[in-house]
Amino acid sequence: MASDQPVVIKKVKKAGGHGHHGGAWKVAYADFVTAMMAFFLMMWLINNTEPEQREGIADYFAPASVSRTTSGSGGVLGGTAFGDEGSRGSGAASVVDRLAPRPAETREREQQTTETEASASQPEVTIDAVASALARREAAEFASAEQSLRQALMDMPELAELSRHVIIEETPEGLRIQLIDEEGRPMFSPGQIEPNERARVLLRAVGEIAQTLPNRITISGHTDASPAPSSGPSNWELSSARANSALNVLLETGIPDHRIAEVRGKAGAEPLFPDDPYLPGNRRLSITLLREAPVIPPGHSL
Repeated sequence: MASDQPVVIKKVKKAGGHGHHGGAWKVAYADFVTAMMAFFLMMWLINNTEPEQREGIADYFAPASVSRTTSGSGGVLGGTAFGDEGSRGSGAASVVDRLAPRPAETREREQQTTETEASASQPEVTIDAVASALARREAAEFASAEQSLRQALMDMPELAELSRHVIIEETPEGLRIQLIDEEGRPMFSPGQIEPNERARVLLRAVGEIAQTLPNRITISGHTDASPAPSSGPSNWELSSARANSALNVLLETGIPDHRIAEVRGKAGAEPLFPDDPYLPGNRRLSITLLREAPVIPPGHSL
């Protein structure tokens, strides 16, 4: 039996492509603008803050789980007391404390502490270390002076034949250069106090080498043991006068007067050849570059 109820057909129309989307995009855009503002604000802060302040800001925003602490459980989430640096600390507290103004007494005390720590970290300068360094320097300077003088004697024809008149040696007193007489080739005429031209050439060569060093100088005159003529000066007077004449030649080379420590006459008291004090080689001039005493550091004493 057929039903008399009518059939209803419902048609659903689909919306077009320009319908309303809602307000979700506005929220996303607002988040983007906020993030950009935060980014530019951060860049401005970085550009206008000191390194200590940037460190404090970085500590403030550091994740709590990254900090290490020995208090609490000591684990990743281990806590510590408020106000201390660590997982739950403010992070910037130490920076703020360092940048805060200090009273004058506190600043002075901190400066003294810093200077004390700096001086304590420096190695102590001892007298032995200074003396050792000075001895090495003097040994190098003496070796250079000796080499320079020998080289000058070899290079200059007028000095080459005089090399036998020169004895160079290091002594406890310093570097000693001795200009000695040879048989038939004296440096002073008998009884005379002025050196001859041969001796002057040697003295000028010694003076030019000694001028390059800072050491003080002593000059000694020596004679042999032969008695002096009764009509002339004694050996003591003669040796002293010859030492003074040698001094004048050295000063002419440019050696300043304050570097002369002593000028003395020894007569025949210290012969170069004790077994035969009458040999011509005992007549000589001794020029010594003295070893200098070490400089004592402040606060030390011998």
